Amino acid sequence: MTVAEKPWSGRFTASTNEFVEAFTASVDFDQRLYAYDIMGSIAHAKMLAKVEVLTEQECQQIVTGLEQIEQEIEQGQFQWSVSLEDVHMNIESCLTAKIGIVGKKLHTGRSRNDQVATDIRLYLRHEIDLIINELNRLLIALANVAEREAATIMPGFTHLQSAQPITFGHHLLAWCEMLLRDRTRLQDCRKRVNSMPLGAAALAGTTYPIDRAYSAELLGFETVAANSLDAVSDRDFAIEFTADAALLMMHLSRFSEELVLWSSAQFNFIELSDAFCTGSSIMPQKKNPDVPELVRGKTGRVYGHLHSLLTLMKSQPLAYNKDNQEDKEPLFDTVDTIRGSLKVYADMIPSLQVNADNMRQAAKAGFATATDLADYLVRKGVAFRDAHEVVGKAVRHCIDNKCDLPDLELSVLQGFSEIIEQGVFEVLTLEGSVAARNHLGGTAPEQVKQAAQRLKAQI
Repeated sequence: MTVAEKPWSGRFTASTNEFVEAFTASVDFDQRLYAYDIMGSIAHAKMLAKVEVLTEQECQQIVTGLEQIEQEIEQGQFQWSVSLEDVHMNIESCLTAKIGIVGKKLHTGRSRNDQVATDIRLYLRHEIDLIINELNRLLIALANVAEREAATIMPGFTHLQSAQPITFGHHLLAWCEMLLRDRTRLQDCRKRVNSMPLGAAALAGTTYPIDRAYSAELLGFETVAANSLDAVSDRDFAIEFTADAALLMMHLSRFSEELVLWSSAQFNFIELSDAFCTGSSIMPQKKNPDVPELVRGKTGRVYGHLHSLLTLMKSQPLAYNKDNQEDKEPLFDTVDTIRGSLKVYADMIPSLQVNADNMRQAAKAGFATATDLADYLVRKGVAFRDAHEVVGKAVRHCIDNKCDLPDLELSVLQGFSEIIEQGVFEVLTLEGSVAARNHLGGTAPEQVKQAAQRLKAQI
């Protein structure tokens, strides 16, 4: 290959070293931006025609050529070339081969620096929309199961020790609250992604009479980047997205941990559909919760991508540097990871089977209604700390005698406090405990159903 074959080769007298050519090329991974690159180029051509840098005929030739290239790529007929470095040069070179010298006019008034920044923002904006769609699917799935299991009693845990009885629906709605915050963060991030760098050119803008507002309108950008140096050089929007993705994956990892625990023989609270599990190559009895385990494992790679992007940007002087070629693979993999994780969760949750009897038996263990007994005494006029001590002694008695609080005779309970009456047994039942927490955000079945319905209406 001669040096003249490079679109930027005018000042060079020697060809690029073959290894360097492969080492510096990004086309193997940035070709996924092709649709956004073509979208940006069509908008740029139309803008150049509007300001009369291109004729309408030249603009139409460029648009038609780019649309043909997009079809070829989608049909698998396009030949990508490492020697042309990246998605931008591959498409531009093909366009010139198709329509001749007019193709060389497309790059007037722009640089690969603002071109790639625009492509990434268009790509990420679209992916955020798809991710939010998957998040909504998962939220609806969780809300449906929560409504179905609004009265299913299970132990609530602190320190992974049985604490107080709650409903399974209430537990699932806690997951929903986390995901709603994740969704809000992504929606907020999208606002900063949706700012157009096109027109910043290499770093200083351009001398051509471009109309950036028109380009932004064509591409659906809400704002135009206000400073050309910043527009081409920063990737904080990608870092922000990856930080939001890391938080989302942290939440999914917590969900995964609970699903793994609950589906074990030791808990046996739930059963995952066979479609989302695998078996063992040696132990025929095994049913492994591979999907939640893998999602839990994939969380680490997203954390790594966040650290990678932060490190990538931390020492770069203004404006664009070749370092920024390294922003795409972490970003692309983050997008793929969270989209895949959300999709598999949204598909898996509706088929979740609940072993309600096992959950209820587990809730009966561990003196789950001890706090209810303390609250009962407080309502009778006992100071909370004194009530706490009374119940603690009652629990000690149950431990020594291998029984639970609801199993005690009234006379035994009155041995710890004379003011305890027969009505105490209403608060010592699991159903009474959860029903008593009938307030906004509480675990009472009525509140769970209302919360699930509000969530579905909100989505």
